[in-house]
Amino acid sequence: MAALDDAGLAPTDVDGLATFRVGDSVLPTILAQSLGLRDLHYYVDQFGGGSVSHAIVAQAALAVHAGIADTVVCYRALNARSEFRMGGTGRPLVDAVETQYQAPYGYFTPPQQFAMAAMAHMERYGTTPEQLGAVAVNQRKNAVLNDRALMRDPMSLADYLASRWVVEPFRLFDCCLETDGAVALVVTSAERARDLKQTPVLIRGASWGSGQTLYSNQQPDPTRTAAADMAPRLYEMAGVGPSDFDLLELYDCFTYSVLVQLEDYGFCKKGESGPFAESGALALSGSLPVNTHGGFLSEGYVHGLNHVTEAVSQLRHHAGERQISGAELALTTAQPGYVSGSTSALCLPWDT
Repeated sequence: MAALDDAGLAPTDVDGLATFRVGDSVLPTILAQSLGLRDLHYYVDQFGGGSVSHAIVAQAALAVHAGIADTVVCYRALNARSEFRMGGTGRPLVDAVETQYQAPYGYFTPPQQFAMAAMAHMERYGTTPEQLGAVAVNQRKNAVLNDRALMRDPMSLADYLASRWVVEPFRLFDCCLETDGAVALVVTSAERARDLKQTPVLIRGASWGSGQTLYSNQQPDPTRTAAADMAPRLYEMAGVGPSDFDLLELYDCFTYSVLVQLEDYGFCKKGESGPFAESGALALSGSLPVNTHGGFLSEGYVHGLNHVTEAVSQLRHHAGERQISGAELALTTAQPGYVSGSTSALCLPWDT
């Protein structure tokens, strides 16, 4: 309802709903009934984690472009702090081939899985704990300026280094939050959007696809993700390159996922993301601001979609104290593919 009000629309204008979930959120067909929608033209209910978070927005845009729907609300809602924890106990095992080889050793959770890749990056390129910490500290600085953020107390590098281990090389502040939260955004045609309440943000490029998981022998390099294969398609569709972006909202389930995406999306060479983060380049005042809202590490983890809404706020110039001056083009990304093998991303320009 808040998203529709922001756009100047009513529930009666909605004829499409899109979401993704892992058995922890309301179905689009049930939400349609709650909104009083009698003739839903389009819906997508995609099973999957944060890797598909941006794909549902792209698929909604396709539906609008094809004339299947006029107005699609994309949403994600979860009670991951108080109720159904991501990767927590009491959930069924993931139905993947490799699960049978992991389960006997208690190797289940995303922190364990990403830690393997992070450790490989550290051993191969000399990435340091301080460089991982630079990501966490920078994003906390951004969250201090965000009244929606869960974590608004300032954090120093010393605070980061003093936090408890979760699984080496990840400390507590390397890991995203468990959050009760919800996000909704409205997708419609550019022509219609220009007649609505807000200056619209366009979708210039969108891509999604499947690569190889962390466990596949077809992807022998654990420091390279599916995003490296997908990014060229995104840039070609949008007619842009890495140097064109004013800000990045990079999926930050862990600090390491920010570093590897900086490399795989072409913002620095392989192995150089650690020093790049440590240099201050990712700050609001830096050469390439990253996760301007605090990200999943400090704002909250709404499984990828809150990155899209932050990009929209920045491109509308509605981000208040954390606003990036002159922001016109943003990249926002999904989980880069380590666990599921799939990923997705959006290139979003302000409609000038």
